[in-house]
Amino acid sequence: MASSDLTPVEEAIDHLVARARPITRSQTVALTNSLDRVLARDYTVPADVPPADNSAVDGYAVRAGDLAGGEPLPVSGRTAAGEERLTLKPGTAVRLFTGSEIPSGADAVIMQERVSVCGDGITVNGPVSEGQNIRRRGQDLAQGELALAAGTRIRPQEMGLLGSIGTADVAVYAKLKVAVLTTGDELVDPGQPLGPGQIYNSNRYTLLGLLAKAGCEVVLCEALKDAREATRKTLERAAAEADLIITSGGVSVGEEDHVRAVLEESGNLSLWRLASKPGKPMAFGTIGDTPVLGLPGNPVAVLVSFMVMGMPFIRACQGRTGVTGGGEQIPAGFSTEKPSIRRQYVRARKSIGDDGLMITAYPNQSSGVLSSACWADGLAVVPENTTINLGDPVTYYSFAELLE
Repeated sequence: MASSDLTPVEEAIDHLVARARPITRSQTVALTNSLDRVLARDYTVPADVPPADNSAVDGYAVRAGDLAGGEPLPVSGRTAAGEERLTLKPGTAVRLFTGSEIPSGADAVIMQERVSVCGDGITVNGPVSEGQNIRRRGQDLAQGELALAAGTRIRPQEMGLLGSIGTADVAVYAKLKVAVLTTGDELVDPGQPLGPGQIYNSNRYTLLGLLAKAGCEVVLCEALKDAREATRKTLERAAAEADLIITSGGVSVGEEDHVRAVLEESGNLSLWRLASKPGKPMAFGTIGDTPVLGLPGNPVAVLVSFMVMGMPFIRACQGRTGVTGGGEQIPAGFSTEKPSIRRQYVRARKSIGDDGLMITAYPNQSSGVLSSACWADGLAVVPENTTINLGDPVTYYSFAELLE
């Protein structure tokens, strides 16, 4: 097959993202339940964070000019975090702690480890400069500025930031509703005995796990029989319930590959056959107004196609921003024998060799060997029409980055 018959990966991703329709439905959830959700509106800062100058350390508040003579300073007060602000008497120090509000008149905090206590006073060991160990009001966030923008995926640090500006309830986009349809008369649910020619339906569980990681809600999960009319009816029913339909199998060129045929006959097929290995027979189209992402049937091809092509589309549908990762450039601990017209995604992981960090490839890269993906921690990219020699830099994407 000529390379002109295949869609390059970047072109395919651009095609998918351009056709994504971001979710507009929103809901309010408690901050404690907001992890991995996507903000549905901008959040601005209602008041300075921190609200007042405070101490970054346990120690003593002083006026730096009072230390010029090197004489001991008496301690005139004590304040802890959350207590009323004190006023520093000239020529004295105030004992304070991390988070304590800086007393009026003080312009520096001396870390307690740099102080010698003598009776009711202290002697400072070392130089003191104005502003040292003071966290200024508004240092983190200033009133009126943007704290977090709509489209931000909420991680633990975003939860903390929202909490720091007093947000108890968060406006987030509704979860993307996804229908998962696996194809093949040979598929059997785990737990059931296998008959002649049958295999267990592993793709269903791979997809359920991937969609859970992606923050989606699965509203339909069924196996499709290898029959044209049954496939059509199930796709139409799924289109009425879901924001997105994901299928595995049924999009190649065989007589029993009905998903692609139904898209062509009853919907729209706008993308098919990619310059990707694994993942060439991936398809994209619509049934009615509902997008259909048709993944290949081989287990590893399902995983790779979802991560590389499916995740950018899902992120765009979720209204997310700033989610494109660049991978890492790491020397290859493997080589390839001949170039391919397709971009190869090699199941791989980091390892330490004689020359340091390298990327090691699983020895069997067949798209049916799912155990290779369990061994691996990510994907190494072999570009089109390229061979890799030992030590050559390769782009490596961890699974965590691909699913971020």
